Amino acid sequence: MDDRLKKQIDFILEIDKEKSIFRQTSLTNHGRKENDAEHAWHMAVMAWLLSEYSNEKIDVGKVMLMCLVHDIVEIDAGDTYAYDEEAKKTQGEREEVAADRIFGILPSDQGKKLRIIFEEFEKNETPEARFAHAMDNFQPLLLNNSNGGNDWKEHGIRAEQVVKRQERCKGASDVIFAKIMDIIDSNLKAGNLRD
Repeated sequence: MDDRLKKQIDFILEIDKEKSIFRQTSLTNHGRKENDAEHAWHMAVMAWLLSEYSNEKIDVGKVMLMCLVHDIVEIDAGDTYAYDEEAKKTQGEREEVAADRIFGILPSDQGKKLRIIFEEFEKNETPEARFAHAMDNFQPLLLNNSNGGNDWKEHGIRAEQVVKRQERCKGASDVIFAKIMDIIDSNLKAGNLRD
């Protein structure tokens, strides 16, 4: 087998480990906790379906790729819960080290391209990154809402924490942000989020 193909297959097998990284969000209708690969797939489909609501013109294919690769680093770095302020302090450093190793498995041209996509997502400065981040935030919010806010209740999350996390969605899509605020409001009224 030629070296390029071997590296590509090694990467393909390595990213299969993303299926073993479980998040704090449960699947719809009170299912088990979702894994990172399911989250990424769900976000990518959402990006395609909801791209018409972007405030800016976007390359939806690029957004979908961002969605698919943004959490690959969690194979090494682990999932950092959105509301765990202590874990967030070391998240960037852990993910950088993971990105070096995991994207480094690929042939250098492909590794560099995926690393650039990953870093663009992290910087959140382009229309594509902003929309991908909106999907990253909207997807678990939809799952939490479908579960009667159980994941928020389990962790004692306050409405202001969810609003703060969702603020970046506003710049990506006014329509989606309005829906997010409706969901937060209804969960606050239902007692699923603390005041």
